Amino acid sequence: MPELIKVRPTKIELVKLKRRLSLARRVQKIVKDRLSILTTEFLQTARETVEVKRKLLGNLTELYRALSTASGYHGYIALEKELIATEADLKVVPGSRNIAGVRVPSFELMNNPNIDGMRSYSLVDTSSWLDRAAQLSGECLGVTVELAELQRTFELLGAEIKRTKRITNALEYIVLPRLQVTINYLNMKFEERDREEKARLKRVKVLVARG
Repeated sequence: MPELIKVRPTKIELVKLKRRLSLARRVQKIVKDRLSILTTEFLQTARETVEVKRKLLGNLTELYRALSTASGYHGYIALEKELIATEADLKVVPGSRNIAGVRVPSFELMNNPNIDGMRSYSLVDTSSWLDRAAQLSGECLGVTVELAELQRTFELLGAEIKRTKRITNALEYIVLPRLQVTINYLNMKFEERDREEKARLKRVKVLVARG
């Protein structure tokens, strides 16, 4: 049985408890609705994470093949020289967005030469295999940043879902039952007092009638 809340057995306290119960039920509905939204977003993020991981694995596999072919075509030393020429400073711009009250990260990869078409190696002296490898490496970088964003979002949503579930359980199994059982107890007490008062009035009437 839920534990009674320690309050004075007065009508004012009963009114206060009923207001608290009404408020707790409204809060419970809001929290449950939020939990539903968070769960939907969590599942969607999980599906997107799986797809992006699959895409990254496919791109890396294709990149390895392209680099292997380019290495065989150009020779390792010549390929290394061209790859050194493609080195560039990359910048990831962090940001954030809101999902049902949870701040999750957003990342944007800037200055990606293999995607933006600003390649530093000689297009005349190189083959299409190196072009393909450069393109794939740029795509892999972009997908890696996307995966990092999804992975962190996945973790944050999961943690918030756990916290929200604890709140929901506390409301459903502790707060609401304690309020309800205390209200019922006070109602019973007041009904008992009313019966005693009515019985007392009857006895007074009988005594007055006899007198």
